[in-house]
Amino acid sequence: MQTAAAVTMVRDDAFFLKAWLRHYGDAFGRENCYIINHGRGAEVAKLAEGCNIIGIPGDPHKNFDIKRWKLLNNLVGGLRKYFRHVIVGDVDELVVVDPEADTGLLDFLAQTPDNRILTPLGLEVIHRIDIEDQPIDGAILGPRRHVRPAPHYSKPCIISAPAKLSRGGHFAQYPKLYTPDALYLMHLKFCDFDQYALAMDRRNVVTAEVGGTVKDASIGRHWFAEARGEDRATFEQFVDLRMEEGFDLRWIRKRMHRSFKPRGETGFYEFNRPNFGTQYLLPERFNGVI
Repeated sequence: MQTAAAVTMVRDDAFFLKAWLRHYGDAFGRENCYIINHGRGAEVAKLAEGCNIIGIPGDPHKNFDIKRWKLLNNLVGGLRKYFRHVIVGDVDELVVVDPEADTGLLDFLAQTPDNRILTPLGLEVIHRIDIEDQPIDGAILGPRRHVRPAPHYSKPCIISAPAKLSRGGHFAQYPKLYTPDALYLMHLKFCDFDQYALAMDRRNVVTAEVGGTVKDASIGRHWFAEARGEDRATFEQFVDLRMEEGFDLRWIRKRMHRSFKPRGETGFYEFNRPNFGTQYLLPERFNGVI
């Protein structure tokens, strides 16, 4: 049984797909990367050459995210028969190992026991447009050094036990919480102002084609034009996040464990996901990790 595979679903997001392919393709080999090509986009197919590409229709339809996560859950369940660990998530979410651990992602997982689900600590990479003027041409971390804690993106995304994930992958039907200190889930949505605007334009088009309300479409509210707001104002407000000293985030993981509990009667489990209103400067050792 091989150690690890990575799974995502993508439609047209070439910028994020390139980062995803560099990260997991280098770590696991492209032959162990599985990409659902929503809409059978030619650019996605070309960029992902050497990966396992599953083309599906791109026709607009309601309940998009519910169907998407049913497909991802079933694919992960099947791949677990062949891989010890399967990483699943959106194309703009990447699991990284702190370089201080002195091991790569594949070796880290090779040393991780089976039959558990790992929840990396979520960090949102933010573009401080007031002080970061270097364009991204390759590596993202380096030109971008600022992150904010994002409990919403502390997702149970490394799977080696039978468990269903919720829509969006935020919760798992799994009664234990494993949060290794060295693991982070980097959310890249806000890593670059220009790429953010382009991605939001594409998502607004998708929701307009689907029609209906947020509830009807079962897509995140942030995909809808009316919830978008003004792009530059979204990035300008990052300067107001309180800058914290150092980079010791074990206290957040401790809070996650203290509040871990069943999510009502759903069978899923959750922890509190507060908005901390803070930011950190990533240590230089993270430069070039993604």
